[in-house]
Amino acid sequence: MLCVVSLVDFQYIRHFLTTPKRKMLFSSEVKASRACFECRCMAEGTPSHRMTYGGYLRLDELLELQDGPEGYSPAPCNDEQHFVITHQAFELWFKMILRELKEAHLLLNKNHVEEKSLPRLVHHLDRVTEIFRLLSNQWKVMETLSPQDFLAFRDKLGTSSGFESWQMRELEVLLGLEHAQRMGGMDPLLHMRKLAEEGKVSQKVLENFEATSNAPSLNDALMSWLQRTPINGSLKGEDGDDEVIAQFVEGHLDAMKRHGEEVISHIVAIGHGEESQVRPRIEGAHQQAESFLKPEGIVSRARAGLLFIESYPELPLLSWPRRLIDAFVGLEQSMILFRSAHARMVERMIGRRMGTGGSSGVDYLDATTKYRVFVDLWAVRTMLVKRDALNDVGEPAMYGFAMGE
Repeated sequence: MLCVVSLVDFQYIRHFLTTPKRKMLFSSEVKASRACFECRCMAEGTPSHRMTYGGYLRLDELLELQDGPEGYSPAPCNDEQHFVITHQAFELWFKMILRELKEAHLLLNKNHVEEKSLPRLVHHLDRVTEIFRLLSNQWKVMETLSPQDFLAFRDKLGTSSGFESWQMRELEVLLGLEHAQRMGGMDPLLHMRKLAEEGKVSQKVLENFEATSNAPSLNDALMSWLQRTPINGSLKGEDGDDEVIAQFVEGHLDAMKRHGEEVISHIVAIGHGEESQVRPRIEGAHQQAESFLKPEGIVSRARAGLLFIESYPELPLLSWPRRLIDAFVGLEQSMILFRSAHARMVERMIGRRMGTGGSSGVDYLDATTKYRVFVDLWAVRTMLVKRDALNDVGEPAMYGFAMGE
């Protein structure tokens, strides 16, 4: 995972580990996109009081947390401790994911997102993607536990369930997963309040969860940003913007129709289908594109902006916006694969039996693999056409490299 830490950032941390004892004062809240490294430090003591590896990582405390809650008896056997450590590692990475997503949220949830902030935003999302890839493979460590070995201590888990992982629920909310998309339409905030009433989560956890739930999600911030995309030289709110956007959308739909006719002719010519079979599918895709771009007959500027960026990614001004869109897609893809690996691990371990928390077990986990937050980012790819079928960009000078006089 060190590959996603920049050399400058690593050297900044290394400076504190090799300097006489220091007191690091970190803010408890995410203040800025580089808050992790913008620490206030004061030198204290003598060289004999240097920072140590164990002290920096607080290993004495950390390594005392694998024997179960206070009074837990009997002490975990080897297999149970393996189970505990694996899940604690998940939660530590979830903490990092939340931090990265909140950093990204700070950068994106603004009325004006500076172009120079996009690379840092992409960096945060890419790190989350790499973490989820790592966690997908971490399920393989769990698979070294045989079904019989797990059953030997499964009853000790009581009714505890992975669904009670408030960090996982919070990161879903932060990303923008809607209640209606969840299996059974469950409201995670109401569930978290119930857990707090029962003393299963702390008041601090509930307050953080409520703050995340009440703020715009990353998907909300993303769609707001896309809505401000300059399309064919026109900016949101300018005189005539509605007409420019409508012309762009209609022009793209026409390009899709022309391209569709070429596809029909080609498929029929090579004998891969009759026109009567192929045409309804091509025309159906065109109708879906029209409904996507003009829900209820009104052009969606955010979706038009998304289509514009995806259609002309080679334009210098659109290169980082296109990279940001792809970073969101990559993140969600890695999360889907993580969920799928989780479901397969559980099926391998306990089959189709009921989960410890009373859920349907594997059936529930399989259902979560169908969750999609960034639905529009996936959907727009269905309606892209090849470059030589696209219309020319309006006001191309706006999208070139900025040149000084």
